[in-house]
Amino acid sequence: MYLSKEAKEELFAKHGKGKNDTGSAEGQIAIFTQRIEHLTGHLKNNRKDYNTERALVILVGKRRSLLDYLTKKDVLRYRAIVKELGLRK
Repeated sequence: MYLSKEAKEELFAKHGKGKNDTGSAEGQIAIFTQRIEHLTGHLKNNRKDYNTERALVILVGKRRSLLDYLTKKDVLRYRAIVKELGLRK
């Protein structure tokens, strides 16, 4: 995979509660954001890769649903993760 174990642990440590906290919504949103950025870069070079385009749309939907969950659960955590990752509604 394009993201090493150490890079994932670093993302979880930065955005989650710890490097082994892979289940937190913030950590999952951070990983999804990394994957979305990676796939977006791939699609800039390969315009006709429709399978990757579909995977990207699905991934964006998953991230959106996690963000919606976080909005309902704790608005302050939602605002913090959106600000850290530079996301927009």
